[in-house]
Amino acid sequence: MKIITVTGYKPMEINIFKEEDDRITYIKAAIRKRLVPMIEEGLEWVLISGQMGVELWTAEVVSDLQEDYDIRLGVFPPFENQDSRWPEPLQEKYQAIIASADFYKPLYQGDYRGAYQFKAKNMWLVDKSDACLLLVDQEYPGSTRYFYEVAKQAMPDHTIYTITPSDLDDVVEEIRMTDPDYWI
Repeated sequence: MKIITVTGYKPMEINIFKEEDDRITYIKAAIRKRLVPMIEEGLEWVLISGQMGVELWTAEVVSDLQEDYDIRLGVFPPFENQDSRWPEPLQEKYQAIIASADFYKPLYQGDYRGAYQFKAKNMWLVDKSDACLLLVDQEYPGSTRYFYEVAKQAMPDHTIYTITPSDLDDVVEEIRMTDPDYWI
């Protein structure tokens, strides 16, 4: 496996409204935990569309991993200026991520024109990837379900990896156990 697409919830879908929310630390740790073994086995590219939430957090994880691993980030938004209606701090984060990405190219020229751009983005990312990693709760898939449905139709089951609420609970516990006060 050389190329993986990572996606998941937008922050508001999981009730995260501030970039300082502690849960982001756990989500990023779970993404890192999944990506590192893949990188060590030959993963070369992580692809995202750059949507806020899991995808931007993934970009930050990849940026950190680039200090120790040869891994590249590709950002392929469905259209130009996808961040135009986002809060200013997220716009700044997005602009910094696309500036530092190893490859950036919107799939459609110009601004938003219709939902077909999101469908095309999902299909394109699945087509260009060997596998995908999704942060998703099967009971409440949110907008992630659209990508997941495309992936299930086009990819073998063994190439669709998920981070579930149970996986996040495990990461939270692992992080807590590293605190020396935990054992007192």
